[in-house]
Amino acid sequence: MQRRTLLKRAAPLLALASALPLTALAAAPMVEIWKDPNCGCCQDWVKHVNKNGFATKVHDEGNAAARTRLGVPAKLGSCHTGLVGGYAIEGHVPAREVQRLLKEKPKAVGLAVPGMPVGSPGMDGPAYGDQRDPYDVLLVRADGSTSVYQSYR
Repeated sequence: MQRRTLLKRAAPLLALASALPLTALAAAPMVEIWKDPNCGCCQDWVKHVNKNGFATKVHDEGNAAARTRLGVPAKLGSCHTGLVGGYAIEGHVPAREVQRLLKEKPKAVGLAVPGMPVGSPGMDGPAYGDQRDPYDVLLVRADGSTSVYQSYR
């Protein structure tokens, strides 16, 4: 292919790239997710994190083994488990708390929203009558203890 033809074909892509802010050109953090293949709320959570600047790699094989491997106590379990930046993300954790975790880098296993609280990302919207139950995002330490990282009321 001639150089002129190549440049002509590449021009629209170069114009698009130059219009994006530099932060958009950086690689999005990758969240690896283990979930049940038939779970709609898990898929809605995946859409939530994608919409908020994360790339995702989804494993539709359940999450119990991943939760155990990543050190999240079973009592904090939910329907999906993620891994991003070396941290476990258990359940319907809002993307903004994941972003905060990656910025602050606390010594921890990760974050958890136990169960499936209505109103949390993936458990929200018209299907739930726009109901919002209070819930906490927990910081999970290596010894299994937790503290409230963020409350949603």
